Amino acid sequence: VQLVESGGGLVQPGGSLRLSCAASGFTFRAYPMSWARRAPGKGLEWVSGINDGGGGTTYADSVKGRFTISRDNAKNTLYLQMNSLRPEDTAVYYCAKSNRWGGVVSTAISDYDYWGQGTQVTVSS
Repeated sequence: VQLVESGGGLVQPGGSLRLSCAASGFTFRAYPMSWARRAPGKGLEWVSGINDGGGGTTYADSVKGRFTISRDNAKNTLYLQMNSLRPEDTAVYYCAKSNRWGGVVSTAISDYDYWGQGTQVTVSS
């Protein structure tokens, strides 16, 4: 299993970024996926998840209405569109594969068994 994130960078407050996660080594379309983040000096925080088919999504309250998760099962790719970015969104962002085939999205970090290397997002003027 390999998960490779990209798309991070430096952006001003109020700006946007789109993260991508290229997946390989497993049947991508069969598993829920999520994004999580680790801010400087803090623990890992679940951010958003999407079910296997892409029709069900869920978000942490801190990003609801600003972030949109999506997936392209034909391209084995997970996305996170981030709008109205704030300095508190600064973190390393990770994509993660659920440890359960199908099913609903879990918000528990422990329910994910493979993680990417992360991509840095910095929101600063």
